[in-house]
Amino acid sequence: MGGTKNKAVYLKSYPAGLPGPSHFETRVVETPAPRDGEMLMRTVWMSVDPYMRGRMRPDVKSYVPPFSLDQPLDGGAVSEVVESNNSGFKKGDYVVAFQGGWKEYWISNGDGLTRVDPGLAPLSAYLGVLGMPGLTAWAGLTQILQPNPGDTVFVSGAAGAVGSVVCQLAKIKGARVIASAGSKEKCDWLLKEGGADVALNYRDYKNAGALTKALAEAAPDGINCYFENVGGMHLEAALNNIAFGARIALCGMISVYNNTELEPGPPNLAFLIARSAKMQGFIVSIYLHLAMQFASEVAPLLAQGKIKFRESVYDGLDEAPNAFIGLFHGENFGKAVIRVGPDRA
Repeated sequence: MGGTKNKAVYLKSYPAGLPGPSHFETRVVETPAPRDGEMLMRTVWMSVDPYMRGRMRPDVKSYVPPFSLDQPLDGGAVSEVVESNNSGFKKGDYVVAFQGGWKEYWISNGDGLTRVDPGLAPLSAYLGVLGMPGLTAWAGLTQILQPNPGDTVFVSGAAGAVGSVVCQLAKIKGARVIASAGSKEKCDWLLKEGGADVALNYRDYKNAGALTKALAEAAPDGINCYFENVGGMHLEAALNNIAFGARIALCGMISVYNNTELEPGPPNLAFLIARSAKMQGFIVSIYLHLAMQFASEVAPLLAQGKIKFRESVYDGLDEAPNAFIGLFHGENFGKAVIRVGPDRA
């Protein structure tokens, strides 16, 4: 077949501060026909994630290269093989790829693709609870925090794609879970289905001092483990309440991703010394070798209904910028995903 006309989202300019619609542009492009060894891929679901904001800072060295201006963006996606000249894949296969997002069609040579089973879980779950966010949650919890039964685990950003999985896995492992989220609806879900014993709406607390007091009431014996997704006053309040020998996993700090200047660090880092605590940052790519172990543990829990997940679903590629921007305003409940094309699985 000839080339395929379709849409792709381009980055027009790098944001200074919060990203907005003017930084993105949807264009009609033509995807060429696949050559020998290649496949034409149709994007079914795509992911937007906070880490993508770091790829919009070309002057800041990061663990992933920056996006280029006037080029299609890329990111995680579940795609369907619609035409294959590659012996490893056939028409109708569904795969997860990290280069398939932000476009309706694209060409692959098969590198970096992981075939997924639509009979095991909805396709979108492979971008969330069974995908990179799920692996991030599992790795941070099991490899860094390593909670013991009876430990108190505090999770910020607890209603997000990563935090919601952390809460439930921690509860399954016998921990007492304190969750922080940004609305009553999110807190109610965390208490009813998301594994939390206590849920704090952080919008009720104006500063680190107020959140410190709330955490002290929720965890009078201190916090043994803290899974950090937010930064800012959450980290300061958590440090004020850590127990002796506490572990802190630094996964993300979404509250500072759009700052144009670096903020001073929390003034209470010395508590790490006095309480013999450990604080460790991590990125999910260093745990990719554990992906099969993660899947073998989490997939059965999902199938048994012991892990629940929420999604904020946007329809159509044109909504991708709005979905991404919404991440930094707390609009997503669970994993933010875009249904780019029909899901026929």
